[in-house]
Amino acid sequence: MKPLEDVRIIAVEQYGAGPFGSVHLADLGAEVIKIEDPRFGGDVGRYVPPYFEEEDSLFFETFNRNKKSVSLDLSTDAGRQVFEELVKTADVVYSNLRGDVPAKIKIRYDDLKHLNPAIVCVSLTGFGMTGPRQNEPGYDYVLQGLAGWMELTGEPDGPPTKSGLSMVDYSGGLVAAISLLGGLHAARRDGVGMDCDVSLYDTAIGMLTYPATWHMNAGFSPVRTHHSAHPSLVPFQAFEASDGWMVVGCAKEKFWQRLAPLVGHPEWAEAESPFGSFSGRQQNSVELLAQLEAIFRTKTVDEWLSVLYPASIPCGPINDVEAALKDEHTIARNLIVETEHPRFGTVKQVASPVRVGNETPEYRRAPQRNEDFDYVLRELAGFDDDAVEKLSADGAFGKRADPVEVETAAEAAGR
Repeated sequence: MKPLEDVRIIAVEQYGAGPFGSVHLADLGAEVIKIEDPRFGGDVGRYVPPYFEEEDSLFFETFNRNKKSVSLDLSTDAGRQVFEELVKTADVVYSNLRGDVPAKIKIRYDDLKHLNPAIVCVSLTGFGMTGPRQNEPGYDYVLQGLAGWMELTGEPDGPPTKSGLSMVDYSGGLVAAISLLGGLHAARRDGVGMDCDVSLYDTAIGMLTYPATWHMNAGFSPVRTHHSAHPSLVPFQAFEASDGWMVVGCAKEKFWQRLAPLVGHPEWAEAESPFGSFSGRQQNSVELLAQLEAIFRTKTVDEWLSVLYPASIPCGPINDVEAALKDEHTIARNLIVETEHPRFGTVKQVASPVRVGNETPEYRRAPQRNEDFDYVLRELAGFDDDAVEKLSADGAFGKRADPVEVETAAEAAGR
């Protein structure tokens, strides 16, 4: 069996953060059933430009492989009836909505424990389900600013800068997945489920790590550093070569002992040198880094790496995305996977970095909206044809609204 093949997750999820967390679980074999609200045309990720047609997008493919989909309107009594039958068969209800929405739509543990006492309810929200910001929508860009990340990123004389990737969303998804697995373990051990109140805000603050510790205990004030330099280790930063950029770092004294001769200054590594220790290099960083920058500009990236790699000095080129995806180590680690899609043909994407055991994961394309209707309604929920027809007539599976209605309804629902 796959590691999580005996786990069923009902996912009221959308867009990036939530689906990013659950896709790793799906890759490990968990059955992830996406509940897609027909009032909004399903997961909004289906319509992310520029690479989308009708209800399929390459964005959606990235976050939803190996999952199943059913259209279900939880705002109707009939839709709720279906949802509750699914909860009885599930291990987890997983969502990423605004902080006040899980309580409003009744998907917290106290709302569902009568159906399944061991159900684990994981709510990944922008700001959590308590606190003064709980009703605010949470977006990666906003949270990178709120949590101090942007103030730390960029050149000292430049503007605050966000990460090139949605790192709060992705980190939040992984935190939610860890919380889910912890809750599931406890529920199976004790027979009692729980709420897991996870937020992007908590994640972003938590990832301030040691700069936060330094600040709160020693008055340290983080500042942006030139060429992305490490705040305390010198040298450890981006350096410009004659034809591009690379990172060179001396995280241990032994690396500095090896680097000094390679840049033509073995005396820099001597004990009496002002650069001969961590503290000395930090105190004299302006002088040292100016000299290193001039030296590194005299050769190409490949020329420098050809001597730095054999010396086992931490280093590497600053690749663009194409180069990173073509790197021989990317290929050797099987980090590019392929799925077959009826609209896009063969879709290449990056694999999950989560590794459990030696079995190679299987990859199946993301589901088209409502693709698994019959399986979910008839096999899992146990409804016969007459019951499905009545549920449909009662609005359980909804119908697509026009774009203006979708936007208005989404805003009202906190999506």
